[in-house]
Amino acid sequence: MFKKYEIYKTDKYNMLTVEVQGKTLIVREISDQWGEDTHTFISRPEMMHWAQNRFRATDFVGREEELEAIMAALKEV
Repeated sequence: MFKKYEIYKTDKYNMLTVEVQGKTLIVREISDQWGEDTHTFISRPEMMHWAQNRFRATDFVGREEELEAIMAALKEV
C-alpha cells in the first residue's frame, strides 16, 4: 500500500500530490496549462531541492502564505 499526500488542490485540473512507494517519492503535478508532469525522487532532500527551484518566491509575490503552505506540506511527507 502506497501513502499518498495531497500537497494542494485548487480544482481537478490543478493539483500536486506525492506518493511514497518504499524509498521512492513520486510527485505528480497536474495543471490546466501543462497537463500532468511526474517527477521521481529517491530521497526527501532531492525532492525538497526540486521544490525550492520549482516554487520560487518571485512567483508568489503577494501570495507568500500559499508558498509557505506548499513547502510545509512537502516537508511533512
